[in-house]
Amino acid sequence: MFTQENLSIKGELTIDRFDVTGQLVEKRKIPNLIVSSGKNLMISRLLGTTDGIMTHMGVGTGVTSPVIANTALEIPLSARIALTSATQTDNTVTYIASFGPGVSTGAITEAGIFNALTSGTMLCRTTFPVVNKAVGDSIVITWVVTIS
Repeated sequence: MFTQENLSIKGELTIDRFDVTGQLVEKRKIPNLIVSSGKNLMISRLLGTTDGIMTHMGVGTGVTSPVIANTALEIPLSARIALTSATQTDNTVTYIASFGPGVSTGAITEAGIFNALTSGTMLCRTTFPVVNKAVGDSIVITWVVTIS
């Protein structure tokens, strides 16, 4: 007897904003969309292709809702930054990026994960209500992708 499996991929990110003194002043949990290019990259990696792993995160000021065909942020706020860490635990991957004081300052409303500093492949994208990052603030984004 065959059993049908339903495979799902979901993501959620947490944004922690710290003020100039290092105090946590805001915390948000936001679901995200795994885009087609990210799903295609996952499948290609199963075949041993040389498509690069996720290495960078970007934030922006775009407000258009994510769609499966997205391949980039709508309005990047600054250059993407290298991930602080990427770890796997069973069926979950956790990506962390730290945007320090003076980096990506502004009214942040979108975020994405990529496998390159420029162009490359987008894994996922999300939009959210404004996170106002002042010059002295820092934010840490923890992005969890689960396959179940």
